[in-house]
Amino acid sequence: MYILNELVERVGGQLIGDGTRIIRSLATLEDAGPEQLSFFANPRYLKQLRASRAGAVLVQEKMSGDVSGAAILVADPYLAYAQLSQLFDWRAGPVPGIHASAVVHPSAQVHPTAEIAAQVVIGERAIIEADTYIGPNTVIGRDCRIGEASRLEASVVLYPDVWLGERVIVHSGSVLGADGFGFARHQQRWVKIYQSGGVRIGDDVEIGAGVTIDRGALSPTRIERGVKLDNQIQIAHNVVIGEDSAIAGCTGIAGSTRIGKRCTLAGMVGVTGHLQIADDTHITAMSLVSKSINTPGAYSSGTGLEPHQQWKRNVVRFRQLDELAKRVRSIELTQADKTE
Repeated sequence: MYILNELVERVGGQLIGDGTRIIRSLATLEDAGPEQLSFFANPRYLKQLRASRAGAVLVQEKMSGDVSGAAILVADPYLAYAQLSQLFDWRAGPVPGIHASAVVHPSAQVHPTAEIAAQVVIGERAIIEADTYIGPNTVIGRDCRIGEASRLEASVVLYPDVWLGERVIVHSGSVLGADGFGFARHQQRWVKIYQSGGVRIGDDVEIGAGVTIDRGALSPTRIERGVKLDNQIQIAHNVVIGEDSAIAGCTGIAGSTRIGKRCTLAGMVGVTGHLQIADDTHITAMSLVSKSINTPGAYSSGTGLEPHQQWKRNVVRFRQLDELAKRVRSIELTQADKTE
């Protein structure tokens, strides 16, 4: 619970209204009540803004006249909302201590301010630093390191030699450090290549639920500072993802690809292996990246949505493109011969 003046101070905004009003939580414009804070950042929700019962709304100055309650004037309402949302996080801070059902190897180091929940297993020589929370049923392998103020939710698995930086969040069901998909072909059979590299996660990284990050074959797979990963992402062995990049759900990245800084990959993007993607590259949803990108910008592949019958006709035409190209080339050569 906060009074409005406290929230205004947090975001450096300007208040129009009663600064002593109590705010207990956040809500959408449509659902908010007199003790809730909302925000307006998209013109398509103007009708909801004008009808909103929110106690206060984060808005740009030009929209203040459309707010019936208090208005907090800021340059970027969505950013201000993100900053204030941290004050209302449902997660409590760690409660120091090790649950009686946890299994901690004698050689592991657990900081006294860390919380180790029920049924956690911590392997030999693992290091758990200050103010860290390790959720129920999580398994931390040998030689792992968990940085200060990090949080691992329930049922996370860290294979041996996985290092996490400070303030890292890993959501439930994620697996870090499983073997990369490495096999050599011999006499119609597959020979396993054992993966001796680990995984290195930088500071302030967030990893969604059900994410898999494979360990490197020789050197580690690396996720650098500030990267944000959505749910259900597959990152193969020896991938490097540069600082402050963000990747949406169901994306798959094949081995040894290097993604630059500040890149964004939308949902269900596929990236083949051994590629280089330049800094500040943006890939739209369901695109397939099959060659390196050296110039920053926005890239797409595939075809847009269209009625099914039209799509089927176009598929037939796609299959005819190679033959059509040959015919066009033949016509061009014939015309060239006639003009000589």
